[in-house]
Amino acid sequence: MIRYQLSCDQAHAFEGWFSNSDDFDRQVATGFLTCPVCGSPHVSKALMAPSVSTARGKEQRQQVVMDAARSEVISKMREMVQTIRANAEDVGERFPEEARRIHYGEAEQRGLIGQASLKEAAALIEEGIEIAPLPVLPEDAN
Repeated sequence: MIRYQLSCDQAHAFEGWFSNSDDFDRQVATGFLTCPVCGSPHVSKALMAPSVSTARGKEQRQQVVMDAARSEVISKMREMVQTIRANAEDVGERFPEEARRIHYGEAEQRGLIGQASLKEAAALIEEGIEIAPLPVLPEDAN
C-alpha cells in the first residue's frame, strides 16, 4: 500500500491509501477520488517529505494514535455510509443495469448501491449518470 498526502483545488489536505501509483491515477481519471471535505474531484498529490526509517521512527509509527480530527472525520464518514445503506436498495452486480434503467426512466427513482467495475463506472459517468463510490472505512480493510 502507498500513502499519499493529497489536496483538492480548494486547498483541503487529506491522505489516501492506494495499492500502487497507477491506482491513484485511475481513481483521479475516472472521478472516483474526491475531496472528503468539499467533494471536489480536482485532487492532486501534495509534496511529502521522504520517509526515513529509524528505530525511533519505527516505534513511533507502530504506536500511532488517531488524532481527534481524523477520528471525527472517520466517524462522520461511517454515519454517512450507514445512512446511505439504510436508504438505498443494494442491487449488487446489477448496479450498472439498474442505474441505467432509472436514468432513462424505465424504473422508478430510488437510491441504489451495488458493485461496478472501473470500466462500467466510467461508462455510466460518460452517459451522464451520476454515481459515486462509498468510502472505504478502516474496518473495511481488515
